[in-house]
This record gives sequence, C-alpha cells and structure tokens, in this order.
Amino acid sequence: MDKWEEQLSCALACHRCSAGLGANEKRILSVYDHQPICMQCKQEEEQRPDYETIAREMIGTCMAETEMLYSDPGGYCFHHFYPFACK
Repeated sequence: MDKWEEQLSCALACHRCSAGLGANEKRILSVYDHQPICMQCKQEEEQRPDYETIAREMIGTCMAETEMLYSDPGGYCFHHFYPFACK
C-alpha cells in the first residue's frame, strides 16, 4: 500500500471532529477537502446546502485527474461516497 493510501485509510482520528477511529471503524473521505472523516461528520457534511454541487464537481475532477492519470489506485474517488476501514 502506498504511503498516501495508508495515511488516508488508516487515519487514527477524524480530520473534522478529532474523534478517534479504530482500524475496523468505518470512515469516508470528505468531498470538501479529501480528508478522512467519521460517519457522523459525513452525515453533517451531507446536510450542507452546497453538498450536492460540491460532490458532483469533486467526483468529476477526481475521476478525470486520478483515474485517467493513475488508474484510480485503491478506488480513491469512490472513498468519498462509500465507507471503508483500515486495510
């Protein structure tokens, strides 16, 4: 696993609220800053009035940049919408 992937997927705390994240706890990437956040913070993020617009823009940009250039290592773009745990 690449170092960047380990840092994201095995983050020890939510980037937003600093709640601890165990290895088996689900986390997800924020569409705003691509940092790992807990599921509670993701639910709050989804309530923001600009979430739908930002999410659409992010996935388009992410797929264009990451998938086209790097073959989307580890499903990076999809980690913004599908929870994951440390590998």
